[in-house]
Amino acid sequence: MTTTNANPNANQSRQRLVAIAAVIVAALLIVNGVLLYSWLSQKKVATQTTAALEETERLKEELENQYNEALAELETMRGTNEELNSLIDQKEAELKDSRDKIDRLIKSDLAGAKSEIKNLKSQLNQYVTEINDLKAQNVQLTEANTQLSEEKTMLQTDLEQQKMTNEELAATKAALVSEKDQLSTRNQDLTKTVNFASAIKVEDLEVNGLATKGSGKAVKKTAAKNIDQLEICFNTTVNEVATPGREYFYIRVISPTGETLAIEELGSGIMTSSKTNEKIRYTQVKEYDYSNDASHICANWAPNAPFQEGTYQVEVYNKGFLTGSSTFKLK
Repeated sequence: MTTTNANPNANQSRQRLVAIAAVIVAALLIVNGVLLYSWLSQKKVATQTTAALEETERLKEELENQYNEALAELETMRGTNEELNSLIDQKEAELKDSRDKIDRLIKSDLAGAKSEIKNLKSQLNQYVTEINDLKAQNVQLTEANTQLSEEKTMLQTDLEQQKMTNEELAATKAALVSEKDQLSTRNQDLTKTVNFASAIKVEDLEVNGLATKGSGKAVKKTAAKNIDQLEICFNTTVNEVATPGREYFYIRVISPTGETLAIEELGSGIMTSSKTNEKIRYTQVKEYDYSNDASHICANWAPNAPFQEGTYQVEVYNKGFLTGSSTFKLK
């Protein structure tokens, strides 16, 4: 009996199928490997994201807890002192700024946020130290104020006693002052009387208008437009009460409009009336060495300005008293 071999074509087909199956298996293994790697990577990212979210929430909770604890601790330190409460308000505002800063960092920089959260506790400790220092200072001030209050009470008692003594002294002083014022008034009246008695009266008060010619000689004129100066002359009277020596005669020339002719550069000024204490402007002052005699005295007033027409008044004062007056007219 003869054995017949299998179909060669069938063997070849089976080999091709095996090869294709091997390729498909290999491809499936590669795809599974890629999918497995992708799944593991996504799982790792998801794990990291979850961890980051958990860390973020933890940090937010820790931040809020520390912030609220810090506020509560600061609030317990409040009192009735406005300066202390103002400092606490300031520190609470600074804490809020720090919390807001950390809250922003948590969203972008967890490491930085952790560092700032640690600093928050140190910041609170610093604030507490500052507030306690202020409290200690306030206690010292309170003690000092108490001591000052006690001293003030003692001083007020001493002051009341001193006040009674001063009132007694004031009453005595008032009586003395009243007596002194009366004496002073009598002395002033007496002095005024003596000064008035020693004032030197003047007589024959005369005023002439003068015009200076080209030769320099002055001649009398009566027309205002023709004169350039006034000559004021008077005679002193004998006064035995006056003390011989330098005397001052203040001459006042009053214009037709009622104004005193006065130019400071020509010796004008202001005197005080011994009778009324009124300030009186004068035109010119004439000094004279008086010897209790009757003397003829003249003074010239040349203002380098035109004179008005009309009636003028002239007054002479000595020792603040009016001792002579007259009028004159310029046409």
